[in-house]
Amino acid sequence: MSYTPRLQSQYKSEIVPALMKQFEYKTVMQVPRLVKISLNQGIGAALTDKKLIDYGIEEMTAISGQKAVPTISKKDVSNFKLRRGNPIGVRVTLRGVKMYEFLERLVAVALPRVRDFRGINDKGFDGRGNYSFGVTEQIIFPEIDIDKINKINGMDITFVTTAKTDAEAMALLKEFGLPFKNQKKE
Repeated sequence: MSYTPRLQSQYKSEIVPALMKQFEYKTVMQVPRLVKISLNQGIGAALTDKKLIDYGIEEMTAISGQKAVPTISKKDVSNFKLRRGNPIGVRVTLRGVKMYEFLERLVAVALPRVRDFRGINDKGFDGRGNYSFGVTEQIIFPEIDIDKINKINGMDITFVTTAKTDAEAMALLKEFGLPFKNQKKE
């Protein structure tokens, strides 16, 4: 018997029929799906303190449940004292079971822990059905022990979908439970 995350089975049983009805798709294969979730954390202070990259990798691995890798600079930028080949951040790409597990933890546990949370901004769509937003503190995730962190870092979270338009992607992410801000201003 294999394990299937709750959101993955909910996608097949509830989200696909709802989106087929909403956008009048002819086949199930036209319904947009979530391909991957990318987490990225830029650590600018890592130029002076190399240990921050190691801490970032540990934290990102704990948050995502998958080994994080350092992001390496591709260019020399003298204004930032940056050299080619220096580690400047941490990233993880989640697919499959780990992607659905992370999405469930993000929606059910992490986002409700954000102070003064009124929903995520709906302006992070790129025109091709992908959505990105930023989190200002990594301590909203329950896997991070507040007593053991050295520095509070934010991170970017990107959802890559097969949707053709932003409206389709927004409908898909709303069905997954992402809490977007209400846009009713009159």
